[in-house]
Formats: sequence, structure tokens, C-alpha cells
Amino acid sequence: MNSEQPPRAVQSTADAESAKTWSGRFDEPVDERVKRFTASVFFDHRLAHFDIQGSLAHAAMLEAVGVISAQDLADIRRGMAHILGEIERGEFRWSLDLEDVHLNIERRLTDLVGDAGKRLHTGRSRNDQVATDVRLWLRDAIDRIGGHLKDLRRSLVDLAEQHVDTVMPGFTHLQVAQPVTFGHHLMAYQEMLSRDGERLVDCRRRLNRLPLGAAALAGTSYPIDRERVARELGFDAVCGNSLDAVSDRDFAIEFTAAAALIMTHLSRLSEELILWMSPRFGFIDLADRFCTGSSIMPQKKNPDVPELVRGKTGRVNGHLVALLTLMKGQPLAYNKDNQEDKEPLFDTVDTLVDTLVIYAEMMRGVRVDAARMRAAAAEGFATATDLADYLVKRGLPFREAHEAVARAVRAASIRGVDLADLSVEELRAFSPLVGDDVHSVLTLDGSLASRSHVGGTAPAQVRAAVARARDDLA
Repeated sequence: MNSEQPPRAVQSTADAESAKTWSGRFDEPVDERVKRFTASVFFDHRLAHFDIQGSLAHAAMLEAVGVISAQDLADIRRGMAHILGEIERGEFRWSLDLEDVHLNIERRLTDLVGDAGKRLHTGRSRNDQVATDVRLWLRDAIDRIGGHLKDLRRSLVDLAEQHVDTVMPGFTHLQVAQPVTFGHHLMAYQEMLSRDGERLVDCRRRLNRLPLGAAALAGTSYPIDRERVARELGFDAVCGNSLDAVSDRDFAIEFTAAAALIMTHLSRLSEELILWMSPRFGFIDLADRFCTGSSIMPQKKNPDVPELVRGKTGRVNGHLVALLTLMKGQPLAYNKDNQEDKEPLFDTVDTLVDTLVIYAEMMRGVRVDAARMRAAAAEGFATATDLADYLVKRGLPFREAHEAVARAVRAASIRGVDLADLSVEELRAFSPLVGDDVHSVLTLDGSLASRSHVGGTAPAQVRAAVARARDDLA
């Protein structure tokens, strides 16, 4: 939709004051600086498609209950079709004097169809109108984002499936802890994004209630049929209180919170990609098209996309704080403050969509150095816990096993070797329970295979997790 693009022109109109629904109350025109300060058409024009959609449903209801005539409805439909065409072609001329998307469309409709256009606003206010428009717009955005989120999850699952057996070090405190597989590590992010998808679905369910019919704040005296409008617009129900309907922005805050969590998860993955791409790790490489070079250092290949995602996470987090702050001091019902809900919400959606689309493509181009990963997993005594577990299974209390292995690690560290490099006799010096089979538990592959339970890092379990994820994404 071209309605997502900036207005082609925002101009003043000499007779704009006569078009204002409230101008008769005032003795002087609005100051030009105030006009620009209070106008929202610069950004809320992107609601145009949904404003028209809501208006058409409202008009059909007004005709059905006998408030406007069948001819009025036909004229409104004809005029709105014309306006929608102008917007899609980029021909619609937006007026700053008309403040917002609603008055711009209403004025153009009146120009096209006359009195029928003036009757359209019967039984509603811009307060319930904008609340409806934003819900329609955000519902559509959530549906699109859900698709992009699934695409990213598929790219992670595909890469994980290729590396169910690829050994890498697992870290705690960014220190080598225990061996895991790269596939298992990637599936952790798939789990995070799966929860994010559930949050979006839940948010959409609460969002999908119709405010229209609440009018300015108290409802309307016209015999409206809100349930009919709700059905036509695909809402599950109507908002149950007119005061809450026009002033509530919980749905915007809840969505932005969900978006902030998605960005936070991708920021964590970005941090790891940046570390792994460093020569000090050398675990992965990103495709050149997602990186940039240096203006002075010719050898550089900088992971700009993950770095920007890490930075843009702060931007979305800031929008969440802005929306919470916007609402915290507002009395019921609608206040002009609420005009400030749109730019943070719009930018959150734009940032999240761009991030998900580019991230999914970037993950499909990740190249893995399995040998470097395995070598790193062999460092840092990653199988020390396996040795402790081995001793526990032979009857030693865990705390004593922990102490025995800690002393073995210290000795190996002094010699500059790994635990697996110590002989059976050397290991037995730390516990007489060490048997001739001890080295079988000190191998990376043995360590992985031993963790074969749901959620574990054993390759068989990672394959099962991949299969479950594919079923969920089908």
C-alpha cells in the first residue's frame, strides 16, 4: 500500500477553517505554529486504508439501522473507492490544515459526493475512529510480523539441522563450561522466538475488540449496531466500556513489549554472532552482503547487521518506555497526549519487520568452521562435570566428586594439558574409584551422547527438537 509512504504534498487551504468541525466555537484561526505542532497527518496518513475500511463498515451499519439512506451509502462507497485509488497512486493531496488522516479523507469525500460525505460521521467521533484505525492497522502488522517471525525460525531450524553433531563449547560467564552442539545452541533461540510468536498471538487476541460506537467517550444516542460493525471488520468482540474504548492504549503497549522482547532475543544472538565471527573465536563467517569494510583498514570485515540489530534493540525498548510514560498520568477519557502513541508504534513495527526479514536471510548465509568449534570445546576442561558424574555413579558423594575433579583440573592446568591427557593412574591419584574406562567419559562426543533427554544436547535429542519445531512451523 502506498499509504505507508510519506504524503505526496501537505499544503494549506484558504478555506480549511470552514472545513473544521469545531471552527464555529472560536473567534480566531489557529496559530500556524500551533497548527503544525498539533497536526498528525505527517505520520497518521499511513492509517488511510484502515480509516476507509472502518468508515465503510460504519456507513453500512448506519444504512442498515436507517440513519442514512441507501443512496448515501452508495455515494460514500463510490467516493471512498475513488479516494483509495488516489492514495494508492500517490495522487491524494494531504492538507496540514485538516490536521489528520480522518478529516483529510472526510473533506475529500464531501468534495466528491456532497452531503452524503457529511453524514458519514454520524454516531461516531474521531476518538473512537482513531482507536479503531490503529487497532486495524496493528492487527494487520501483527499478522505480517508473525509470518516474518516464522521465516526466521525456519532459517534457524534449517541451520540447526545441519549441525546437530557439530561440537562447540557451551559457556557460562563466557567461560568454557560443557560441550554442546551448535544445533542445540541455535535451537535455544528457536525456543525464544517460538515464545515470542505465542505472545504476538495473545496480544492480537486482546487487541481484536472494536472501539467504534463509543463515540467521543459516552456512546451515542443513535440506534447503532456495534456487533454488526465488529463482524464486518473481523473483530472478535466490542469494547465493553465507552470510556475505556477511546482511551485505552494497552494493546499498543503490549505489542511494543512483545516487540522489545523479540529484539532483545535477537540482540543476544547478534552479540554471539559478533563474538563468533571475531578471529579470536573464528567459529562462523557471515556472507559478505551483510558486512562492510573499513575506510582505513583494508583487512576489516565488520558484522554491521548484527551490530545494528543490537543497537536498534535500544530504540524499540525506548519506544516501550515512551508509551508507558505517555499513558501513566492520563485521566479518563481521551486526551491529545494519545496522538503521541503512533510514531513510537509505527517505528517499532518498521524496525521489527526490517530486522526479521534481514535476519532470516542473514542466517541462511552463515558459514560454520566446525573444526574451530571442536578445538575450542576441547579447551577449558569442558568434560570436568562428566568426570564428576562418573565418580558419583561409582558411589562418591557429589560434593566429594566435585572436589576431587577440581584438584585434577588444577594439576592438569599446571601441566598445560587437558583432563583427557592424564593417564588412568594419574587420575586415580585423585580418587581410587577411577577405573580403566574413565577416558570414555572424557571425550566430547561421549559427553554429548550422555545428555540424551528431552531438552538435552545429545544429537538425537537435537534432531527430535528440530522435528518438533518443524511440526510447529508447518
